[in-house]
Amino acid sequence: MQNPSTPLVMTTHGPLAGVVDGNIHLWRGIPYAAPPTGPLRWRAPQPVEPWQDVRVANTFSPASWQSLDYCCELGGGDPGQFSEDCLYLNVWSPAVRSEPLPVMVWLHGGGFTIGSGSLPPYDGKALAGRGVVVVTLNYRLGHLGFFAHPALENEDGERLYNFALLDQITALQWVRDNIAAFGGDAENITLFGESAGARSVLSLLASPKAKGLFHKAIIQSGYTLPDTPRGDALVKGEQIAAHFGFERATADELRAIPAEAFWPLEAPLNRGPAPISGDAVLPHPMLDVFFAGAQHPMPVMVGSNSDEASVMEVFGVDVAQEIQKLRRDRRLGLGLIKLLYPGVRGDAALGRQVCRDMAFTTLGYVVMQAQQRAGEPCWRYWFDYVAEAEHETYQHGTWHGNEVPYVFDTLRLAEPARQYVNDNDVAFAGHVADFWVNFARHASREHTTLNGVTRWSASVKGRDRLLRIGLDKRAGFKLEKRFMRARLALFKRVMKHHVTLD
Repeated sequence: MQNPSTPLVMTTHGPLAGVVDGNIHLWRGIPYAAPPTGPLRWRAPQPVEPWQDVRVANTFSPASWQSLDYCCELGGGDPGQFSEDCLYLNVWSPAVRSEPLPVMVWLHGGGFTIGSGSLPPYDGKALAGRGVVVVTLNYRLGHLGFFAHPALENEDGERLYNFALLDQITALQWVRDNIAAFGGDAENITLFGESAGARSVLSLLASPKAKGLFHKAIIQSGYTLPDTPRGDALVKGEQIAAHFGFERATADELRAIPAEAFWPLEAPLNRGPAPISGDAVLPHPMLDVFFAGAQHPMPVMVGSNSDEASVMEVFGVDVAQEIQKLRRDRRLGLGLIKLLYPGVRGDAALGRQVCRDMAFTTLGYVVMQAQQRAGEPCWRYWFDYVAEAEHETYQHGTWHGNEVPYVFDTLRLAEPARQYVNDNDVAFAGHVADFWVNFARHASREHTTLNGVTRWSASVKGRDRLLRIGLDKRAGFKLEKRFMRARLALFKRVMKHHVTLD
């Protein structure tokens, strides 16, 4: 069918008018939950108040409150206005469609403290042009999104600390109930995200509250940092309350703290980039669920980049010092690690690779084995493409987050990529985006393809396979077997016994 020139849809809450962007229809700033303000702060998302007149959905909503220091530099761009009233989503859909289309729901990254679903790298037009419906969304960040305090225990009849994850779950419920009006197939929803967004996907794969809300998952640069235990989160909540002058805080006193007051907080009162285990959303730590192979069963794609340690340096982690710590840690053994990294000389170079693999690369291996244990397919990738003009800048490979504008085919929109990419880079991005859309469209137990050019076979039981996307920072695709197998098997054992580099 063909929609009218002014896209008009009827949702469960009321009628929406969108805008036309070429051959794509776009609806911006759709509320999926009531504003989580006042007495609704630190509660499960509540239903939207319905409306009768046509609501014009042509403007992106404010982003969640976040750190001004990092949001532009590391969060994918300028998120614009901040507000505690931030629970909105955006939908891109082809103007012309003949059948219900696969749906791709994006969860942005940013360490659970920065970011927004409306940033330029996440523009859904190019993906929607390939025949899918794209949804991006905002969720509560920082202490607004994750908070525990004795005064708030069991307010909703159950323990709730992971309010950001509840926001994402509520957005998925909205998609389930409404996406058919936008041309989407509610029975074919792919949830995908990067960094904290990927960690969110992992958490929802482990959450009983998210069961049945999506059917495929893509995990881009998820990390192995353990969830925060409930007890630790409660202690931190009391410390934060005391910082604001409330030794025995009531719920009303906590909710009276201005939203913007949380962002100047520094360690140990700041918000770490991991959800909280021990509530109704995450009864068990996410990593434990995957080690047991008890995640929700579905096809999964998982991967990471060749220079993920770049993000550690940004936040002040000295990778060379981490190697020096390993010299004092007899549980792991630096000699064994050196054997696994032949030819890598110097603590800085070794630390960069070891930190990358312990914090990021190993997670893909863990997820693959969890999928095999559950009898489900897993597509693994390793992203190592760098724009042709930037090989000197990115000497160690693809930085954390740099794959995102390739996935969305938005290199001409994203900063700083738009300043230096050429036609070859853009063409390669198109191939990457094709992979992601093909996964959303028809991932099966055996394979997905890139326009018939590259066959990307899944890792199923007894098969350890990975697609290299980019070969030594240059264009190309190569399927490899047992990628970094010895290293990753060692670091998985380290993870399982909670041996960390802290």
